[in-house]
This record gives sequence, structure tokens and C-alpha cells, in this order.
Amino acid sequence: MRSFSLSVLLFASLCAFGQEAKPPATPPAAAPAATTDKPIPLPPEAHVTQSIQLGGKALNYTVTVGTLPVFDAAKKTGEVVFTSYTVEGPNRPVTFALNGGPGAASVFLNLGAIGPKRIQFGDEGDSPSDSPTLQDNPGTWLDFTDLVFIDPIGTGFSRSLVDAAETKRLFYSTDNDIHYLSRVIYDWLVKSARLTSRKYLTGESYGGYRGPRITHYLQTQLGVALNGVVLVSPYLNPTLNENGDVSPLPWMLSLPSITAAHLERQKKLTPEAMSQVIEYTRGEYVTDLLKGHTDPAAMARLIKRVTELTGLDEVFVRRAGGRLEIGAYLREIFREQGKIGSIYDSNVTAYDPFPYAPQQRANDPLLESIIAPTTTAMVDFVTRVVGWKTDARYNTLSYEVNGQWDRDSAALRGGAVADLRESVAADPKLRVIIAHGWNDLSCPFMGSVLTVDQMPVMGDASRVSVHEYAGGHMFYSRPASQISLRKDVQAMFARH
Repeated sequence: MRSFSLSVLLFASLCAFGQEAKPPATPPAAAPAATTDKPIPLPPEAHVTQSIQLGGKALNYTVTVGTLPVFDAAKKTGEVVFTSYTVEGPNRPVTFALNGGPGAASVFLNLGAIGPKRIQFGDEGDSPSDSPTLQDNPGTWLDFTDLVFIDPIGTGFSRSLVDAAETKRLFYSTDNDIHYLSRVIYDWLVKSARLTSRKYLTGESYGGYRGPRITHYLQTQLGVALNGVVLVSPYLNPTLNENGDVSPLPWMLSLPSITAAHLERQKKLTPEAMSQVIEYTRGEYVTDLLKGHTDPAAMARLIKRVTELTGLDEVFVRRAGGRLEIGAYLREIFREQGKIGSIYDSNVTAYDPFPYAPQQRANDPLLESIIAPTTTAMVDFVTRVVGWKTDARYNTLSYEVNGQWDRDSAALRGGAVADLRESVAADPKLRVIIAHGWNDLSCPFMGSVLTVDQMPVMGDASRVSVHEYAGGHMFYSRPASQISLRKDVQAMFARH
């Protein structure tokens, strides 16, 4: 059994690195997947007007929480709950936002990254019991685009209306997930009379896998063309990580992010420093790695350099052959402090409650700290502030959805790069930003760098670009990185 802590927020941490992990120490009891009993009706659409201070000026907007039905043939099979933020004005673009998992609600992008309000979470020292107070978000995108956050079925308040078997088939399979979410976007555009608006999509984590596929499906099947896509810490190309016994690629992906974490601890993390790390990884590191035992001098040189770059003990690096397995690294780097690092940002730590176990037994430190504040903040905002009152449970991260997901899908194993290439080829004006935190070991930035480098140039080479920031999987928890992301995305919008 694989651990929810290494899967639900980011499916890539299982598929991309093939790491076996122990189940959570105290997994919650699974809730029923779906029943044929009629559920309590969800409330009608609710609205509230709010205002924030952004750049010294007031930004007024309307929040709407509502549902969109999902149909299979003539039968209603599900209800998708969305939260939208809209500003009065002509020619406003609209951006749709999805998180990942599978099994994650969109609250992380909403209250952490790009919504008008945010809470602090996901950084070193943040506590689950911190007060989840909503503050004006200086990194919001709302001044240059309306925002629609979508919670897939089984997450947030969204729910299936069919039995367990049909729920799995319709909503927890890779292709059908793309189809119904694309239709939800289409239906919101029609319902809101926004089909002619400029349209964008952002997806985080497994949402970064959804992003290119939804873009291509909308483009070719539903007749809706997006102007731009922003993929945040995306699960994009899992094939890079196969066959680590022979291929150097898995180790090329992990080394730069581990080095970035070390540089950050030394307060030496800069784009210039990281460009040297990337150059070494692409060049001397991979060359020496491929020589194996045929060149003892190359291996000695590699061990010495990797030890210097990462700050790890030389004995540990030598025993690993310069191939830094992520799970072993996360337990080793803070072992003397009795702590363990997070796969999403190894500089976010917690005490290891099982330090002498042969493998990690506890949930991921970052995941353990974010569920309570994000859930409390979102439920309070929706039910009290907006007034969309329901007795239904809000699922921030769903064990059930993640556990039932179709992991054997050929489409899932193949990643989303083919759809990305086809979408960019079909629309010469489509622009794509792929955004990563340097410290992210669940979806290392180097994977996207190598992937984009191998894409053909289709017109302007900058139409698909990789951007890197200080931080980890949720790099937007760092204020400076969040502002940098906002500037980069705003520049993309300005080009249309």
C-alpha cells in the first residue's frame, strides 16, 4: 500500500519516483464513496461583495459560491461546486483554477496563491493550530483576471449522485476526469455569458497534468480555445523517471532541488547559483554517472562534487553512488535534529515520531500542517461570509478519491506532454507558463526544464517557458516568490 501523504496532494510523488512508502500511522476511516439515497440538497447560489487593498488602491469584487450539474446522457450524476471572484468592467479575462491530488480541493490556489484573500500555510514553522485569519492577498491575480476555482467531484463540497461503482467510472478515471471538468468550464462560460472573454487555466500539481489535457479537449472537442495556461508545480512528464537503475534521468531531477534546499539554508540561493547547478547536472554529473565503474576517477569526482553541492555527509553520498534517493535524503538531512523534511519542500520539517523505523512511518510534515487551517478558513468563508450554508462535509484532501483513482490508465502513465505539444501547435497564440519551486522534490523543476528543452520550437520559442522560484511545491507560500509569479503571469496576460 502506498502512503496518502506522498500521493494525495501530488500524484507525481508516487508515479514519478516510484517510491514505496508506509501507510499513514493512523489513517482515517473511509467514508462511503457514494450512495443511491438522495443527499441533502445543496444551497442555491450565494453572493457577497468584498473589497481588498491592492497596490494602495481598493479593489471591489463579488464572490459567488454555486454548483454546476454533471450529466451522463440524460441522468444527473454529480454536482460540482465552484467559487468565483469577479470584478465589474469591460473585456475582463477569466481564469479557471484546479488543484490536484487526485483528491485535492482548489483551496490551496484560492487561499494560498492567487485568490483575493489568503492565509499563511505551507512554510517552515507554520502550525495546524495557527489562527486561519484571512488577509488581503498582495499576490492575487484578481486585478487583471476574474477567477473561478473548481472543486472536482469528491473534493470540497462537490459530490457524486450515483453509486460507488459508477462514481469510480465516471469521476475517478483519468480520461473521464478531463471530460467532465472541461464540460464544467464550458458550462460556466455559457451560464455566465463569458464565452467571448479571454480564457485562461491554471492547475497545480496533478492539476498540472489536467491543464494541458483540458486545454486540448476544450480546443478540439468543445470548441473553446484558451489564451494561456499556467502550470504550477505540475505533474507533467512521469516517463522521465523510469528505470533509475540504468537511466541517469531520475537522479538528474532530484540533485538540483536537493542542492537548492542546501543553498537556501546557507542563504546563498540565487538564480545565478542555480544556473551553475543546472549546467553541472546536464554536463559533468550525467557524464560521470554514465561511466559507472569503468572510470574510478569519475566516480570519485562525482562523489566529491555532490557532497559539496548538497551538504550531505560524504559517506552517505558515496554509499548512494551519487544517486540521491528522495526518501532516504528526507530522513537523513535533519536526522541529527530528530526531524524529517517534506517531499514538497525539504526545508519544511517536523519532528519524526518514528526516528528508528527502517522507513518513514509518519505522514508528510507539510501535509500534516495544512489541512486544518485551509479547511477551517474555507468552510468559514463559504458558510459564514458568503452565506452558502450546508451541513455537508468539506473535503480538502480526500483519501477516498485518491485511493479509488485509476492508476493503471495508459493516459496517466504517459503524462500530459503530448497534449501540451498538440495544443501549442494548433494555436500559434497560446502561451504557457510552467512554474516550479526550486526545493520541490515531488515534482522537480528539472523535469520540466528537460521536457521543454526537447519540445520543437513552434514559432516564438518563449510561448512555453519554465519559471523557477525560491520555495517548494507551494512556493507561493514565500511572499517574494508569490509576487514574482504574479508579475510573470501578468506579463503573459499583457501579451494578449
